[in-house]
Amino acid sequence: MTRIAAVRCAFPPHRYPQSELTDMAARICLPENGDRRLLDRLHRSARVDHRNLALPLEQYEKLNGFGAANDAFVSVAVDLGLESVKAALDAAELEPTDVDMIMFTSVTGIAAPSVDARLAAALGLRPDVKRVPVFGLGCVAGAAGIARIHDYLRGWPDHVAVLLSVELCSLTVQRGDSSPANLVASALFGDGAAAVVACGGGRGTAGPTVVATRSHLYPGSEHVMGWQVGDTGFRVMLDASVPEVVRRYLADDVHGFLAEHGVTAGEVTAWVCHPGGPKVLEAVSDALGLPADALDVTWRSLAANGNLSSSSVLQVLGDTLATRRPEPGTWGLIIAMGPGFCSELVLIRW
Repeated sequence: MTRIAAVRCAFPPHRYPQSELTDMAARICLPENGDRRLLDRLHRSARVDHRNLALPLEQYEKLNGFGAANDAFVSVAVDLGLESVKAALDAAELEPTDVDMIMFTSVTGIAAPSVDARLAAALGLRPDVKRVPVFGLGCVAGAAGIARIHDYLRGWPDHVAVLLSVELCSLTVQRGDSSPANLVASALFGDGAAAVVACGGGRGTAGPTVVATRSHLYPGSEHVMGWQVGDTGFRVMLDASVPEVVRRYLADDVHGFLAEHGVTAGEVTAWVCHPGGPKVLEAVSDALGLPADALDVTWRSLAANGNLSSSSVLQVLGDTLATRRPEPGTWGLIIAMGPGFCSELVLIRW
């Protein structure tokens, strides 16, 4: 079985309370002297206390177009990628030369050569390391990435794989766009990175095991979440129906998946859920009938960092490993959802 040997996160040093970020959003998203009542309400209801940003706050008003934002993405992504992967390898007591495959995922910037290629030499990866850059999965990519490196390690049980996620969501907020979707994005999303080191069963590594995975694309939901790509970059597409899609489909997916492996929801001791936002988390909890404290780690992550897109569920996994310490032999379930609209489930055993 694949074992998750370590998870480590990295954040840019520019950290701000939500009130300061609300004022910045008013300056860059709303017309001069525009009505900010909707913006203020959305920022208050996001249940986010602080967020880290890729750049100092004052630089966002000076960003001149998509090219400048993407240049910032590449530079910061490489730095955060180096920091998080180094920390994860150290925690797993492995060297960069032990890594056989690295998967990089992001949906908030583009780079060719990809970010994983740009950090390979500085990190000390072998020149024959297998690289898999992934774009387009969005928030679901943290869970999907674990699932796909599990697929790889089943075929190469003596190998070491790294999943790196870097999401710099603040660089995608559109200037002069007062649409509800853009205002929600300005209220909810933060910046950060996460790295997962996983080892095949042949290496005898400690850590929770990946038992099984499940992917599900939902019909007729392509409009629910994603990007509209234009001259100014990535304009968020975020439909108000997301919580309803979760309520409609997630319970059958989760209970059916668990039943295939002889597990009930009551036996899951750790729910590692992506913090999609308050309404999404409430929909997850209601749909699955979870105990009141089941998503506590996820709620704390949302308050402390906002929604980090694909990095968030990995950050929740890391916090669960560090603070919750489930009993050995008990079950955990990683849940994330994203553009498609889709879900990814990863069943793990502590």
